Amino acid sequence: MSLRIAIVGYGRMGQAVEQEALGRGHNIVARIGLDNQSEMDQLSPDVADAIIEFTHPETALPNFRRLLPSGVPLVTGTTGWLSELEILKTEVLEAGQAFLYSSNFSPGVNILFRLNKMLSRIMNQYPEFDGYVSEAHHRHKKDAPSGTAISLAEQMLEGLDRKTTWVRNELSDRSPAANELSVASTRAGEIIGRHKVSYISDIEEIEISHQAFNRRGFALGAVLAAEWLTNKRGFYNFTDIFE
Repeated sequence: MSLRIAIVGYGRMGQAVEQEALGRGHNIVARIGLDNQSEMDQLSPDVADAIIEFTHPETALPNFRRLLPSGVPLVTGTTGWLSELEILKTEVLEAGQAFLYSSNFSPGVNILFRLNKMLSRIMNQYPEFDGYVSEAHHRHKKDAPSGTAISLAEQMLEGLDRKTTWVRNELSDRSPAANELSVASTRAGEIIGRHKVSYISDIEEIEISHQAFNRRGFALGAVLAAEWLTNKRGFYNFTDIFE
């Protein structure tokens, strides 16, 4: 079924979403950037079947609250707002709207998520291994750690009894405590996205990782999410479409 899609955030990701959506036979009915934000207020089910939003952490929540009254299912790939997730979930459910989010729409990263959960349960039996997460992105990315790295760390906390919290690797005044999971971030060049989960002991290291070569995987995943969200109501994560 061909969808009418409105894109909010017409930067590099928004343009990649447009190409994937057109390639799958959908129509782009709005391309909303900094210069035409008032068009968000004109969206409705008469105009669009789905909204795909890729903007910035500081504008994400205001955008969501501006777009939800439209009644159009909303997909977002913006990160850096998850501390407000439960509040937003309540707002979405009370409004009877449809909302889907993800820290990463790449199919490969979602495979990494599943492997990470399995590996953390296995490594819980081997306390001699210390786990950590590292990630690298282009120097323009405004949030750190990435939403994907945070998701990986939180999955590890669920599987490892010996770790109870994660901390940024940029500790200037102390080393991490034994119960703390270190998350390291690098911002350099034009790296699309690189994530690695590692377990290291005195004698060896185990790693699982994912590297994106371009933005197509993220864009395709967002379009697949919009297709899946059609005619639904509720608050979803991208992982729900695989279940």
